[in-house]
Amino acid sequence: MSALDVVTAVLVLGGSTLALTAAIGVVRFPDTLTRMHAATKPQVLGLLLVLAGAAIRLRGNADVGMIILTGLFTVITAPVVANRVGQLAYREQNIRDDLLTRDEMVEFAEEREPGANGQD
Repeated sequence: MSALDVVTAVLVLGGSTLALTAAIGVVRFPDTLTRMHAATKPQVLGLLLVLAGAAIRLRGNADVGMIILTGLFTVITAPVVANRVGQLAYREQNIRDDLLTRDEMVEFAEEREPGANGQD
């Protein structure tokens, strides 16, 4: 077993562990914002680690380019999706205020209310 095989195994197992903890967090966390956090940060990092392990294992193969594109697409889209889900959950009041340490959206939400600036 070569050193690259060990690195590949560590990356794939580490990424799989992060993906597992993300899945457990989505099931166990109490509200939308904490579930959204679990569904994005550890899940994306776990996927990137698994993709890095696969790229090392497939080095020199044409599939490595597709693995890189998959990682880039995930890094670009995951924050956007998380932001939109968080905004929707906040607007729908589907959050637990007792879990927030600071509500930074309250000023933004007051500015964006219909009729607040004279337009309906």
